[in-house]
Amino acid sequence: MPDLTTTYLGLPLKNPLVVSASPLSKKRDRVRQLEDAGASAIVLYSLFEEQITREADELDCYLNLATNSYAEALSYFPDLEHYNVGPDGYLEHLRRVKETVSIPVIGSLNGVSAGGWVEYARKIEQAGADALELNIYYLPTDPEMSSNTLEKIYVNLVREVRTAVQIPLALKLSPFITALPHLASRCIEAGANGLVLFNRFYQPDFDLEAFEVVPHLELSTSHDLLLPLRWIALLYGRIPTDFALTSGVHRVQDVVKAVMAGANVTMLASELLQHGPGRLRQLLEELDQWMEQHEYLSVAQMRGCMSQNSVAEPAAFERANYMKALNLFDSHLPG
Repeated sequence: MPDLTTTYLGLPLKNPLVVSASPLSKKRDRVRQLEDAGASAIVLYSLFEEQITREADELDCYLNLATNSYAEALSYFPDLEHYNVGPDGYLEHLRRVKETVSIPVIGSLNGVSAGGWVEYARKIEQAGADALELNIYYLPTDPEMSSNTLEKIYVNLVREVRTAVQIPLALKLSPFITALPHLASRCIEAGANGLVLFNRFYQPDFDLEAFEVVPHLELSTSHDLLLPLRWIALLYGRIPTDFALTSGVHRVQDVVKAVMAGANVTMLASELLQHGPGRLRQLLEELDQWMEQHEYLSVAQMRGCMSQNSVAEPAAFERANYMKALNLFDSHLPG
């Protein structure tokens, strides 16, 4: 049988299927089901910075801004009362989950500033988390803010959290970065041990009858795989770090593509929300069969085999693919 083991953030894992931050981890019984179905690790649902700083005077204004909702929210953020039980409850839930399962449990912090966020990174470590995922998101609306300033916010936060904890750190990024490879490299130098690509944000919509900004939540599809797939293939071998591909992992082909691009692990949420924890068992069986049919002995053998690490100039390679795609589309036009 093929060897499905892999490593991520220095953690030995039995396979590359990791449950990403989502409502799936809000109940211990469900977490146990995910482990029994084959999950190699689980990222706990996110603790939001806004929950930590809730008593701050400026929060009232922030809560009234209907800017974004996140994959971890079942109801529209920022209704924090219905999101979870708060910072202390999060830590207690983490402790109990660690007592329930034997697979690694990764904490998740969602925010952008230091202060209390760094303090809770330390508390998450003390609660027993095997690693910590930093889900940084900042929506720059000030025309005077430069991309360099935004990058400094990301790098400084990683550096401050790194000094506060000893457990491995993964950085979950948005694709909306001016120079993603440069920022990724700086964050690794600042202390991140891995990159999670990408966070998929749910954009607000307009209710034209009520004149309100409303959430628009859709689960991912395999089409969403293409963006993180491209970037991991570009960065693998050029930035010395571990990669987790998230968004768009639904089929065994998606798992294989992610690993071949260079991902250490693939993270799933939408597929499991739709089909339940048992879907993990099916994917693992299909992965085992696919590897046997294609004569791969291990996940390690597959990893990075279709990355662009061997290409001298990946930017030129990307432009060639772009032109090829346009020509292909042109050939299908009538006339």
